[in-house]
Amino acid sequence: MRLGLRPGQKAADALALAPDLVMVEHDPAADRAALEALSDWCVRFSPAVAIDGEDGLFLDISGTDHLWGGEALMLTDLVARLGRWGVPARAAIADTAGAAWALARFGDEGQIAPPNGQRALLADLPVAALRLDETATAQLPRLGLYRIGQLLGLPRAQLAKRFGLHLTQRLDQALGAAGEALVFRRPASPWFERLAFAEPISTPDDLARATGDITALICRRLETEGQGARRFEVMFHRLDGKAMVARAGLARAGRDAARLTRLLVPRLDVIDPGFGIEVVTVFAAGVEPLSATQARLDAEAGAGLDETLAPLVDRLVNRLGEDRVWRADPHESHVPERAVIRRAPLASPSAAIWDPGRPRPVRLFKRPEAITALAKVPDDPPVQFTWRGRAHRVRRAEGPERIGQEWWRAEFEATGPGRVRDYYRVEDEAGGRFWIFRQGLFGGDDAPKWWMHGLFG
Repeated sequence: MRLGLRPGQKAADALALAPDLVMVEHDPAADRAALEALSDWCVRFSPAVAIDGEDGLFLDISGTDHLWGGEALMLTDLVARLGRWGVPARAAIADTAGAAWALARFGDEGQIAPPNGQRALLADLPVAALRLDETATAQLPRLGLYRIGQLLGLPRAQLAKRFGLHLTQRLDQALGAAGEALVFRRPASPWFERLAFAEPISTPDDLARATGDITALICRRLETEGQGARRFEVMFHRLDGKAMVARAGLARAGRDAARLTRLLVPRLDVIDPGFGIEVVTVFAAGVEPLSATQARLDAEAGAGLDETLAPLVDRLVNRLGEDRVWRADPHESHVPERAVIRRAPLASPSAAIWDPGRPRPVRLFKRPEAITALAKVPDDPPVQFTWRGRAHRVRRAEGPERIGQEWWRAEFEATGPGRVRDYYRVEDEAGGRFWIFRQGLFGGDDAPKWWMHGLFG
């Protein structure tokens, strides 16, 4: 700026003002990726980090500054680390995002506003510190309004009429009179703990020990406040600034540190410590109230559920994936494909129940498979059918059970007589039990077709 350079200036004009100017190609995508990587690194200071424009970050440090011994030490450590990596930065702390933005860019180096004290500090800053648009930033000084303090003494109605509601909104956001929504890279949550080491760690045993220690911290805090969590994320911060994560989920909200550590330790084999891990953080999500329960009481019905079934489900989910472990619950629909819904393995029981008068196969095929069948007409079950190249002679049969499509879901042509199904439960001479159906009615334009839809056992 002292040389007369400004953003958006033509390269020829800039070179005329500064002949020794060094220029490089602008790469917005790479700049954004670098800023996102920097925001992920800042998780060691706060779990709630938001990107601000092209060159800034907002950190919500509520409840985390005590881990550094106070806001001042935390701010000093953050700026010093960035400086050592060749990332010059200015930082400030205030009650509001607008005040912090203004103090970081136009205030004294490392300024910290006392609680509810940002008004006095903002008064001496230029109007550009309010994050206004270019028009207002240029017009205000022409009218003799150079400082924010001058705006505070003017009638708000006149300011809004002359410069628009954007100016008064920014002023209120900076002073804390109006809220401001920040888009955090991860959901803002107070359930966060941090563990720093005097010397970097790198061995598998040390990583496992640190995992147990950090989970014990978060679980102890959850227990103190009567809460439990369903998902835990342990992040290992390396000396080179990269962060690697190990995740674990629980079928039921819990806070058992030993059980959680057993789920996380097998995932540490993908953690590359590089030249060493200096900080470990943990983040808990899906937090909900969890009352204290007795550890064991064999005489009570279902007492061993949490000790056997829930840990087993947790191991399966974390090993196979959350979408591969589920429980089939009944759903209100007479169409077989829609009568089953996937739910979490240990979710609360569904209000719907299976109709004992309409038995369904243990294994229902995702898509019915075509078969050929011989049967009397119009409603007799098949006497013989061929499925997957093998012939089956029917010994016993029950049915039909007529099921029509849900007409309110599609046009009549897709739910009319040609879509009616007559289901039969049949048993062949070898004892196999099958669920087959005939689609369509005799006497129509198209001949009925036979399908295999499931197996009873």
